[in-house]
Amino acid sequence: MPRDSKWPWWRLAVMGLGVLAFLLSLLLSWHFLTGGSMIGCSGGTSCDEVLQSRWSLLAGVLPVSSLAIGLYLALLASTLYIGPATEMPVRLMAWNVLMVLSGAILGSAIWFTVVQKWFIGAFCPYCMSAHITGVVVSVLLLVRALKEVLLKPRRVIGFFVAGMLLSGLMAVVQVAVKTPVQYNEGETPESLPLVNVQEAPIIGSRDATHTIYLLFDYNCAHCQKIHFMVQEVVERYKGKVAFVLCPTPLNTHCNAYVPKDVDAFSTSCELARIGLAVWRAKPAAFADFENWMFTYDSGDRWKSRTPEAATSKAIELVGKPAFESALADPWIGAYMESCVRLFGHTLQSGKGGIPKLVYGSRWVIPQPATTDQLMSIVQTSFSLPKP
Repeated sequence: MPRDSKWPWWRLAVMGLGVLAFLLSLLLSWHFLTGGSMIGCSGGTSCDEVLQSRWSLLAGVLPVSSLAIGLYLALLASTLYIGPATEMPVRLMAWNVLMVLSGAILGSAIWFTVVQKWFIGAFCPYCMSAHITGVVVSVLLLVRALKEVLLKPRRVIGFFVAGMLLSGLMAVVQVAVKTPVQYNEGETPESLPLVNVQEAPIIGSRDATHTIYLLFDYNCAHCQKIHFMVQEVVERYKGKVAFVLCPTPLNTHCNAYVPKDVDAFSTSCELARIGLAVWRAKPAAFADFENWMFTYDSGDRWKSRTPEAATSKAIELVGKPAFESALADPWIGAYMESCVRLFGHTLQSGKGGIPKLVYGSRWVIPQPATTDQLMSIVQTSFSLPKP
């Protein structure tokens, strides 16, 4: 490796930012391989929604973060050979490689930002940190290359555009290749704690042949997406399948199995109690309350309701005296404890996520994009017959 006596500030910046982006990509890949939860990315958060989506994989197999690891390793290696101490042919080749890599990094950052904004509707801070770092590195190298007297601007732009075209090819593959349905599943060796179905809020008939427990949180974006799919599954099975609704707040104040509180779920316990109070006060109004909790008010992204808004809606549906009386009913606390115990008994390596479906001794954390995918997951994981 050539030894340059002194590196200019921009080269040091490229190396430093490149190392940071490499470490972020390595962290994301490690998360994928181990299946663990990253800090601030517990089940149901927008961060988890991005990392568990089909867009985090290439062709449904390879995590895109592993591609980033290769890109940044190549970038760091090439940066070592662009100094004046390097022989001219090697130096020129290193710059050409850097331009292709810079174009690919910039194009990928643009693509995955678009994916998070308009396809997923959620952002991952780790991913965005890596993308922003990559954009800074790419722009810095492009500007520096255009000032390099040894390089022709037309050649610099050509290699940079070639890199962007490579990232475009990756985007085409992601869009075109149909990925497998994403879900995690497991089975518990011991008997699961029972929830009293006769008193529980339910979607479908209590006399259904197959009763599935749905663990959810009113602040969970994944839960919002699956809510209306569940209703359609019940309709397709024509009364043979029902879903018992189990509010499972991801908050330590009412769920001891959650290792750490996240701001996104700070109101989850309160919202769960409000929802169950509506059920207790007037079961016929519960479906309207649930649908309202999980619908859009405006914009292109769902936002969870505040406790104040949920309380107002509850009073509107059941009346203030009935709501306040139901909210004080000890049944609410007891039912939530039953749901939380069910959540605790279906943890995997001490980690859990929602929405979670439980049937018998088996459980699954689905990530369906359509009702058909949810049907496929239910039939595969729980061996339910086709309707």
